[in-house]
Amino acid sequence: MSDTPFGFGLPPEEPENGDEGKKKGGQGGPNPFGFGGAGLPGGADNPFAAMFGSVNPADLGAAFQQLGQMLSYEGGPVNWDMAKDIARQTVAQGTSDGVKDSSVGPAERAAVEEAVRLADLWLDGVTSLPSGAGTAVAWSRAEWVEATLPVWKELVDPVAERVGAAMGSVLPEEMQAMAGPLLGMMRSMGGAMFGQQIGQAVGTLAGEVVGSTDIGLPLGPAGRAALLPLNIGTFGKDLGVPSDEVRLYLALREAAHQRLFAHVPWLRSHLFGAVEGYARGIKVDTSKLEDVVGQLDPGNPEQLQEALQGGMFQPQDTPEQKAALARLETALALVEGWVDAVVHEAAKPRLTSADALRETLRRRRASGGPAEQTFATLIGLELRPRRLRDASRLWASLTDARGVDGRDGLWEHPDMLPTATDLDDPDGFVHREQLDFSEIDKMLGEAAERRGEQDGKGEDEGDDEK
Repeated sequence: MSDTPFGFGLPPEEPENGDEGKKKGGQGGPNPFGFGGAGLPGGADNPFAAMFGSVNPADLGAAFQQLGQMLSYEGGPVNWDMAKDIARQTVAQGTSDGVKDSSVGPAERAAVEEAVRLADLWLDGVTSLPSGAGTAVAWSRAEWVEATLPVWKELVDPVAERVGAAMGSVLPEEMQAMAGPLLGMMRSMGGAMFGQQIGQAVGTLAGEVVGSTDIGLPLGPAGRAALLPLNIGTFGKDLGVPSDEVRLYLALREAAHQRLFAHVPWLRSHLFGAVEGYARGIKVDTSKLEDVVGQLDPGNPEQLQEALQGGMFQPQDTPEQKAALARLETALALVEGWVDAVVHEAAKPRLTSADALRETLRRRRASGGPAEQTFATLIGLELRPRRLRDASRLWASLTDARGVDGRDGLWEHPDMLPTATDLDDPDGFVHREQLDFSEIDKMLGEAAERRGEQDGKGEDEGDDEK
């Protein structure tokens, strides 16, 4: 089996300086949806080890029973039952530093609720967007997995479905009849493979995230600000910052994300639509397929199976994919940059550790933190720190030039937001004449009224002639 049986790899990494850089994703990086297992529990190197663990002879029957269930899977493109089981198993094993998951106690829940309440109070003075968190909750790692899996499903299913469809559609009709049973088995195996990788990634991420919005997307239920006390404690352990300040700073970030997603109604669909756009752009290199098929012996089914397992289906890096990823990356950078800017404005006068905490989180991003790595593994996107910093500077400049209302007013319509080009020239965008969409709507409405009046007048004239 090839390292990437679906041929699904990471896009080229943008150079940090805009001119030079190296390619990533082909060597040494994550192996999205493949059989590579450097990060699997117990050092396993195949997807079954993540589910079966270290199987002894007494457990062999149960292992084969699970294998049979996996091969008989007939659901969607991802075996989400498997993903959930593996994520929960990964959480139960604890993190590499030996910290095990634990239930959240009443004192921790009260501390989180108080931190979010205070964070919202501080944010009222630095943004025109009202509070978006109806409730504040403290989650264990297992609770984070349960609460976020529905959104992971929404994110990953379009990509997995398109990859599976591409695999099944490129075989010539005469080959499909012969490969029918094998393709059915491959779909089941594909669902298992996606499920294994997603479960492992989500379970690992649950050991490191501090809230529900670490990757700039609303992973939890709407209106629910969530923090993970256990992971917050690990995050702040060696910072030399009081734990209540760490909790409050992270609560500010969570509450700021909640405001944005609650009061910018188009934002969620814009981000998730870019993921679907990426999925629609997946195509298969038919020239390679034709070369392989031309060498196959129709009387030798084993040869076809070897070709299927050898990676004969490899999606191309299409312009549609690149465009969709660029849109998604820019939008995520704008979200994270806005949060960074408003949180810093709220925390700077009140927390002595605000600068240190801000820089710690930025370094976490710059070093390819767990959230970015997992997101890259799941849909092939890396949120580049350079863009995040540029976006944060742009939002801060907008605050100085246009005030809080003028800055936040840009979220009223996606066409009003800065583009990737604007991130390269923030001063040019800040001082550009602002588009007023309310005036445009008013003009369009008046034009429609005039057309209606003219149509009515024409009908009246027609009646007079009669």
